[in-house]
Amino acid sequence: MRELEDNTGNVAESYSAEIDSRKDPLVSSDNGGPPPPPVPGLLKGTLNLLSRGRREQTNNQIAQHNAAFAGATSDEGTPPATPDTSRSTTPVTSQILTSKAGPGGRVSRRARKAANASANASSGDEHSRNRKPAKTSAKKMRKWDADGYADEDDGEVLDYSAPAEDDSAAPAVEAVAAEDWGRRTGKGQFVLKELGEEVHNILDHADAEKSKESAETGVVGSGFNAIGGFFRNIVGGKTLSKSDLQKPLKAMEDHLLKKNVAREAAVRLCEGVEQELVGKKTGNFQSVDAALRIAMEASLRKILTPTSSLDLLREINAVTAPTTKQHAPRPYVMSIVGVNGVGKSTNLSKICFFLLQNNYRVLIAACDTFRSGAVEQLRVHARNLKELSARENVGEVELYEKGYGKDAANVAKDAVDYGAANKFDVVLIDTAGRRHNDQRLMSSLEKFAKFANPDKIFMVGEALVGTDSVMQARNFNQAFGTGRNLDGFIISKCDTVGDMVGTLVSMVHATGIPIVFLGVGQHYGDLRGLSVPWAVNLLMK
Repeated sequence: MRELEDNTGNVAESYSAEIDSRKDPLVSSDNGGPPPPPVPGLLKGTLNLLSRGRREQTNNQIAQHNAAFAGATSDEGTPPATPDTSRSTTPVTSQILTSKAGPGGRVSRRARKAANASANASSGDEHSRNRKPAKTSAKKMRKWDADGYADEDDGEVLDYSAPAEDDSAAPAVEAVAAEDWGRRTGKGQFVLKELGEEVHNILDHADAEKSKESAETGVVGSGFNAIGGFFRNIVGGKTLSKSDLQKPLKAMEDHLLKKNVAREAAVRLCEGVEQELVGKKTGNFQSVDAALRIAMEASLRKILTPTSSLDLLREINAVTAPTTKQHAPRPYVMSIVGVNGVGKSTNLSKICFFLLQNNYRVLIAACDTFRSGAVEQLRVHARNLKELSARENVGEVELYEKGYGKDAANVAKDAVDYGAANKFDVVLIDTAGRRHNDQRLMSSLEKFAKFANPDKIFMVGEALVGTDSVMQARNFNQAFGTGRNLDGFIISKCDTVGDMVGTLVSMVHATGIPIVFLGVGQHYGDLRGLSVPWAVNLLMK
């Protein structure tokens, strides 16, 4: 037994010496190092041979040795100096080196969260150190007034479901002379002027400036009159044939393409001219030139088939004041659609001003619930139109709005119901702009047509868009479901393209739908009807 005790003591001393030699200064007790590994199997096997009393004594010695080992503060002999600042009683989580738990060292997310929470809640200084940074403030909500000034966030929720307060500080609206953009009929109806003489004067002045420049530079401009030059070789008194018209019609097609006319529309126009001229007997050159102009006008009229503002007024009266008792009076509903930025809201306000001149009660429905500022834009238009109507003592206008983020089809349906309940004559529905090639956005128009059930759906197209107008017109015409199509076009920005008015020919040719209005400016009176002779003169210019 005495030999076994001696051997055990030697083994414990050698093991302690080996542990001291293997100490890593990076994992000392100051740094929260791990406890020493258990006693090897050799020591355990030897202790089993001891008696119970000796085993307990040896265990006490080993426990004292482990406690001494765990209580060591550094690898040097002298302990470090006490720091000036107080130290937390619980070691920081980032300073504790823990062994990997579980198979492959994986720890569940819940266990890690619980460990971090318990460590953070142990002392006040660690809580302040591990506290999450405060969140930044949300984006400030701003409102722009009619003068373009922005108000900072005052805590008001920008929900426009409630009626808006009147802005008495708004600037005065410039008056519009009725004789500048329309006239009164014998029955007192106000009809729009056709776009004609005023544009011709502008274009003639531009041509005079251009011819002056060409005279100075010596460059002769080419125009439609050059097409008539192909007829100079035709002998007077000859009957025209297809071979005689081949080169002039090819030149005509190229000329129309330069005027923004789509190729398929230009080919159809040339075919119409050919049908008018084949078999015609020529006189002098002037008679051929006049015959060419007459043939072009007849071909264009077949394509354009314009609708006058007087026709629209008749349709409104038939709905709002039916002559038979079988049909109850109701509001006449018109909707405006189109791609982004073509001027839907602006042209809607022009149409509203035209209807006010005919003493209609008009309800404007703000169904563009997506674009920022759409509701405010219509509110400004409604305020201006109210001022103009009160000044001229004509009609009445009101805005129906439900703010942003709402379903446009439901808002339109509610607006129509509101208009019927309050005896409005016309409901004008504004819609959000959408790309004609975005199927997701275009598909919502079918639901809109079913809910609002408008009498007229007008598409606004730009005069400067070019040949893409054909695809725009076709896609919008097919977006409202089976049996429902567009009812007319409004061509905006006609004052920006000069004589390049091929867009209106292309859109009508693509769909067979007439042009109702032309936009020629930014004021409420800048709305005109389509004149076929005007279009012919510009295309032949």
